[in-house]
Amino acid sequence: MQALRRGLLQRGRLLVAEAPLGRGYATQAEGAAVTSKATVEKEFLVYRWSPDSEEPPRYDSYKVDINSCGPMMLDVLLKIKDEQDQTLSLRRSCREGICGSCAMNIDGTNGLACLTKVDRDASKMTRVAPLPHMFVVKDLVVDMANFYAQYKHIQPYLQTTKPKPDGKEFLQTKDDRAKLDGLYECILCACCSTSCPSYWWNSDKYLGPAVLLAAYRWIIDSRDDFTEERIRQVNDQWKLYRCHTIGNCTTVCPKGLNPAKAIAKIKQIVETGKIV
Repeated sequence: MQALRRGLLQRGRLLVAEAPLGRGYATQAEGAAVTSKATVEKEFLVYRWSPDSEEPPRYDSYKVDINSCGPMMLDVLLKIKDEQDQTLSLRRSCREGICGSCAMNIDGTNGLACLTKVDRDASKMTRVAPLPHMFVVKDLVVDMANFYAQYKHIQPYLQTTKPKPDGKEFLQTKDDRAKLDGLYECILCACCSTSCPSYWWNSDKYLGPAVLLAAYRWIIDSRDDFTEERIRQVNDQWKLYRCHTIGNCTTVCPKGLNPAKAIAKIKQIVETGKIV
């Protein structure tokens, strides 16, 4: 029995070693090929500023071997922080495009560092900056207080006058539930709002694409009883009508959502008085 068990264990190790890369394993030869890749150094310019220093904002240059780290921009930034400059500050959490923490501006486009692939062209430098037109706390970290306050303003939770079901959910039809697709997936990364010129100049009054997308999500929710109040809450020349349909918000959304369409739908509801 012991001999059989040793044989199965040995065979099991061989099977794991011989499993293809697509299943999460690599053979010894494939592993050697990965580790023997030639060094490819690429230059990254990263925005730096600290409130504890009297120095003005600047871009620091870092050279990273992009063959010795992961394929995403977050991998590069963490490698810089771990191996070259531990004072670099950035936000990150899930690494899977769910939390929205690592939103920043990469080569002029807002996105999540964990979902943005590194440009493999080593002859081009990559520039990394905080989200545009936001107060910088330090380096790539921006102050999200105003953004969250605007989100709180629209009361993003179910409001109903009906008695609460005794231990059950508020039900809705499949068709009504389907209307929320493309809205509830927003992760509040602020990539869309900080790519909007109207939000740049009027962020103290204009709610911005992300918050208006969330507002529309609750306006059309069939379970909510405060639809009219929600519409009146956003029906304002500054809160809603600063949108000039530029479309940057939809272009940069890392979740593939369409805030511009949601804003247009709110305007349509305001003008017609009908939810479509």
